[in-house]
Amino acid sequence: MKILYISPRYEGGIGGHAKRVAEKLSEQGHDVKLMQIPHLPIKKLKNPSFVIFGKLKALIDNETYDAVHAWNIPSAFIMKNIKSNKKILSVHGIYSEQVELLHSQTTGKLAKVGEKKAFSYSTKLTTDSKIVQQYYKEKFQVDFIHLPAPLDTKKFKNIGKVKKNPNQIVYVGRDSFEKGIDILKNIESKLNGKVIYCTNNPWSKTMEILKSSKLLIVPSRMESLPQVIKEAFYLKIPVIATNVGGIPEIIQNKKTGILIPSENEPEMISAINSLIEDNLLIEKMTNNAFDFINKFYSWEQLLPKYLQLYEK
Repeated sequence: MKILYISPRYEGGIGGHAKRVAEKLSEQGHDVKLMQIPHLPIKKLKNPSFVIFGKLKALIDNETYDAVHAWNIPSAFIMKNIKSNKKILSVHGIYSEQVELLHSQTTGKLAKVGEKKAFSYSTKLTTDSKIVQQYYKEKFQVDFIHLPAPLDTKKFKNIGKVKKNPNQIVYVGRDSFEKGIDILKNIESKLNGKVIYCTNNPWSKTMEILKSSKLLIVPSRMESLPQVIKEAFYLKIPVIATNVGGIPEIIQNKKTGILIPSENEPEMISAINSLIEDNLLIEKMTNNAFDFINKFYSWEQLLPKYLQLYEK
């Protein structure tokens, strides 16, 4: 099949997921093209410029595809101008709520209008989180296919041996308000360890830092289902994460990780300082998490679902 992918970027978050899926589909013999679209590097103009430049590129492209896959809401407005009978939109997280949190209530309302439009341009909708699937069913009466983001365990073979730092706490994610990085910075001085922030490193370097750490902290205010939690599970690094979005779908409290309330600094301090000292709990949780991620989130389990999406 000839498939076109549309995303503002192809690293980190949903863009990185799109690239990983594209690589797997290419291995299966499909012709997958990643549409490269420039945008203005100004906060309020990123998405509008991405859509405008993308629409122009779509008109110039003028190719016909067996399937076109948009990997966020703005990408759907470009997908509308691509020639294809199969138009797929993937949404990780609740778009309008993210926009409202980062901008304003008025902008959030406009984003809800945009969501409805984006859905109408799509023949199939997918999300990686059951909570997102449920939200859009209740609010918009639209049906999403639950299609988790797999973990490509083969890539970890290139991550070499690292020296373990017994007091190292790692944060992996964007330097963005919804990720709660400011909360973690506020409590740093009260933690019995040193926090390392991985906000813009190459994947392999980030994985080396993660592997050398005592624990991963995910302090988000809002999430879909962070890939870094799955990566930590595979590397047997214990995870403390806020009880938001799809995170409770993979973290069972004190079984595969620790769940804490969002925006609760005392709980975060207590959870981190307690876990650093509790090697028995760490061993139990990381073994459970490793088994869980290999059983439910491998490419062997999930690739057939992706192939079915495009072929049928």
